[in-house]
Amino acid sequence: MDIVGHLAHFVAVAEELHFGRAAERLGMAQPPLSQRIRRLEDELGVRLFDRTSRRVELTAAGRLLLPEARDVLGRVGRIRELAERSRSGEIGLVRAGLPADLGGDVVAALVSAFRGRHPDLRLTLRETGTAEQVAALADGSLDIAVLRHPCDTRGLSLGPMLAQPLGVLLAADDPLADDPEIRAEALAGRDLVLFPREEAPGVHDDLLAACRRNGFDPPAVHEARHPQFALGLVLVGTAVALVPRPADAPGAGRTDGTGGGAAAGGAVWRPLAGSPLVLRTSCAWRRDAAPGPVADFAAVTTDVLREVAAMRPLDPTPPRRVVLRPSSGFLS
Repeated sequence: MDIVGHLAHFVAVAEELHFGRAAERLGMAQPPLSQRIRRLEDELGVRLFDRTSRRVELTAAGRLLLPEARDVLGRVGRIRELAERSRSGEIGLVRAGLPADLGGDVVAALVSAFRGRHPDLRLTLRETGTAEQVAALADGSLDIAVLRHPCDTRGLSLGPMLAQPLGVLLAADDPLADDPEIRAEALAGRDLVLFPREEAPGVHDDLLAACRRNGFDPPAVHEARHPQFALGLVLVGTAVALVPRPADAPGAGRTDGTGGGAAAGGAVWRPLAGSPLVLRTSCAWRRDAAPGPVADFAAVTTDVLREVAAMRPLDPTPPRRVVLRPSSGFLS
């Protein structure tokens, strides 16, 4: 008996609770579907459905079997996916998603470190925002991703959570540029430049909420996908951007919040007093992913982020679940 096929038929009927709709969903006639359910019941020695002329209901045995059948079908789907990847030459390939603002030095360091550990594996990188990364992990088009939090992490395993303090990028002739560090409320009245909300809605809203809690309520928020565009908006003189410490700033790589430095193009970066704003980052992969190269990529990336991107470990805490309010878009 084709047990996998019969389980698929059982799940369809169990979800529809109607043989006609289940048959239509499966693209088959109703009589053969009824026959296959009966064969499955005979094979298992239990009745799975109570059927009358008006309704179809799961029996106690059917309710017990349903989650197990779904699990079996999910695993079979995973096996078929692996077989297809093997046929297309994708076995031995790790597909990773990275945020666009990670930095060229960080990307180069993690690629070099991973190749040093797995010289026979191919590594492909996709530059994309957190929202798209989460979707790609769910549909299997990515094996692992470097996510910004908070975001929806259901069905995912997470590596160590790291925090990276954000500072402020402002025009070199801004009166605040002479201060060694800047309090968030001192930015009042200036527009803010942030990455597009669609790239990471939870992070975008979280940062805005943190700004307001700390006394900075920007009159306008400008979205900039590319760092050079953000820099141009900053150089106009009325906007500031929230970014990690640039690699060429004095003290780069330190996490004590001291120091600052000039950035390219007539702008300067200054730390925020008390480091009230941070980017929270971790690697993420599907819980049903096979261990091995994915776990190694997560370990390598975590080490590189700590060493090159000046991120610090956070105490292990449950990830926040993102719930967007339709009226405001802010986190609840």
